[in-house]
Amino acid sequence: MLKKIAIFGVGLIGGSFALALKQAGAVQHVVGAGRSLASLQRALQLGIIDAIATSPADAVADADLVLIAAPVAQTGAILASIAPYLQIGTVVTDAGSTKGDVEASARLALGTKISQFVPGHPIAGRESNGPDAAIANLYVGKKVVLATLPENGQADIERVASAWRQCGAVIHQLSCAQHDVVFASVSHLPHLLAYALVDDIANKPHADMLFQYAASGFRDFTRIAGSSPEMWRDISLANQEALLQELDAYQLKLTQLRGLLASRDGPGLDAIYQNAQQSRHRWICAIEAAEKQNKEGGD
Repeated sequence: MLKKIAIFGVGLIGGSFALALKQAGAVQHVVGAGRSLASLQRALQLGIIDAIATSPADAVADADLVLIAAPVAQTGAILASIAPYLQIGTVVTDAGSTKGDVEASARLALGTKISQFVPGHPIAGRESNGPDAAIANLYVGKKVVLATLPENGQADIERVASAWRQCGAVIHQLSCAQHDVVFASVSHLPHLLAYALVDDIANKPHADMLFQYAASGFRDFTRIAGSSPEMWRDISLANQEALLQELDAYQLKLTQLRGLLASRDGPGLDAIYQNAQQSRHRWICAIEAAEKQNKEGGD
């Protein structure tokens, strides 16, 4: 049982974390902090939090766990604001989608208190934002990556891991560097592509007609372009190097496809389409097997 947790950013990610812990009976008191008083008041109204912090000191006082669920560009400033008030025994974690920049910010802001910060990233989300988007079952069966630091104590790591398990999540571990390379490929690049496609169509003179005929395939491909622009701007810039490498590789693939299309090379196109279809099928089967294992147990 966590007596008190403090959440900086009470929207989808932070709000769902609070609701899940409350539903599990794993926390007694949840305090919210953030830039928007309106969002905090809405979170209070919805029962996501039990109180609004009046200051960083108030937020972290006697807290067992602090979650930073704000856009990654704000992480350093938030950590700096709470650093003077962090008590021995309080563990801080985050939910940012990049880890290299977060680690650097944490080391700068926390100094000798760096051992109290356990970087994390829940692999879950929706295209809607804000406290009203928060749901208690968001993390059920989802992965949470902990990018632990050498200074972290095992008990502190376990406190963070246990909180996420209470939310229904499955814990994985990667280094900060591994994390950013992996998610540049399978998360950050897809978001960039979805935003780019919708923006391209929206800027065409006949955009209204195009959107009129866009159906389920377009909706599925571009769903993530409904996510927070501020959050994904910060993620893109924070993971710039790895994302540029992935974008360059993708552009080479598009160039290859263009060449095949221009030369009417059906077998060449078919080979790429077949490989993509089979790879996606194997991926989906692996996901379904993992979800079944999580529900039924086993190795």
